[in-house]
Amino acid sequence: MNSLLRICFSMILLSALVGCIEDGIDNSPSAQPEFSVDTLSLGVVFTDQPTPTSRFMVYNRHDKIISISNISLRNADGAFRINVDGFAGTSFQNVEIRPNDSIYVFVEATLRRNGVPALTEFSDILDFTTNGVTRSVVLAAAGQDVERLHGLIVESDTHLDPTYPYQIFDSLVVERGATLTIPAGTTMHFHDGAVMRVRGSLVTEGTPEKPVNMTGDRTGNVITDISFDLMASQWRGLHFAPESRGNRLSHTIVRNTVSGVLADSLSEVSFLNCRLRNSAGYSLESRYADLRLTGCEVAEAAEGVLAVTGGKATVSNCTFANYYLFSALRGASVQLYHLDAENNDGSGLPLLQATFNNCIFYGNGTDFSPGDLSGSNVTVQRSLLKSNGSDDSNFIDCLWGADPLYYTVRSDYYFDYRLQPGSPAIAAGYSPLVPAEGARDFYGVERGATPNLGAYQAELQSDGLTF
Repeated sequence: MNSLLRICFSMILLSALVGCIEDGIDNSPSAQPEFSVDTLSLGVVFTDQPTPTSRFMVYNRHDKIISISNISLRNADGAFRINVDGFAGTSFQNVEIRPNDSIYVFVEATLRRNGVPALTEFSDILDFTTNGVTRSVVLAAAGQDVERLHGLIVESDTHLDPTYPYQIFDSLVVERGATLTIPAGTTMHFHDGAVMRVRGSLVTEGTPEKPVNMTGDRTGNVITDISFDLMASQWRGLHFAPESRGNRLSHTIVRNTVSGVLADSLSEVSFLNCRLRNSAGYSLESRYADLRLTGCEVAEAAEGVLAVTGGKATVSNCTFANYYLFSALRGASVQLYHLDAENNDGSGLPLLQATFNNCIFYGNGTDFSPGDLSGSNVTVQRSLLKSNGSDDSNFIDCLWGADPLYYTVRSDYYFDYRLQPGSPAIAAGYSPLVPAEGARDFYGVERGATPNLGAYQAELQSDGLTF
């Protein structure tokens, strides 16, 4: 019995000793941490405001504890800030990582204003010294100066200066009697909850080389593969008030909205080669307005990409596509209301008059509602539809049940509505239906005598360039 006790005691003691050895600190120069990144990029961020927090991991791949004697920013000029395993500071000593374990390092920055329109690169080096050996992770960010606008009210004719991007807080309102002109190449970043309301007139002067951008102010990726460029609900949207007239938008991208673009009662809005996309509501909604869409992409919205109630809509060479990522689709891509006696909403306003020429209606879910336009003053001519149907007095010379072969791959978060070779929409348009202003597409490519259906004549080249 005593022998058995001695054996058990010896085994327990040996196990404890082995455990102590395994948990001891490895002082060998070869015992070094590993990092999940060599360079941590915070991307393009606005100067003079804190960046979103980024992070990386530090691993101990060894069977003993490693003690990092010093972790410190090499420059420590205040631009970058770090948090190591839950503790904030600019330098840390004797940080231990247990065997086969890891710690997080969190990084944020506030970059100083550059004083120039171009991006300015900022960097620092985070050094880790372990057992006399120093290894480093580079911290990098590109700083963009912006002009910040808070609750701006435009009460007289105004031209924005395109030199710097704008960051809009609260609201931007164009009052009645005033025209706001936005020059080519202007980018407007709207903060969470911000809205743009046009009671007077809005003119955007985008070009193929320098479009106008209206987008959210979040930069970088939501998660590894999803950019904030794809996220809806970042700002409230662009709203044209009742009786707002003289609105002309050219080569303008409006995205990341809660409620998209709204043309309200008796307003008048013309869109030429615009992209309206990524909305938690409709990408474009028209209520008894006079709407003109030429060469536009209207895409990605939870409620539907286009809703038109009454009024007038003249639509040519547009692509309507819904591959919205973040919820189930709640309606057809294109929805028409107040268009005949059966669908009269009792408003007393004129029923819808609409023409859709040389268009594409294709994406997830239903493409067009209602499918029967009999008795309405709505015609769809020389257009491609996802639905299987047949021509009648409202649907004229259409391609039914055809796939336009977009380059879009929703599962890869890639959205490009140009047409692949072999698309039935290539050269399927009717040139007399192309209005004079729509002779060239968003990329500046001429449609010519055999135009494509949809918004794009330009092709996607193997090197990613357009012509």
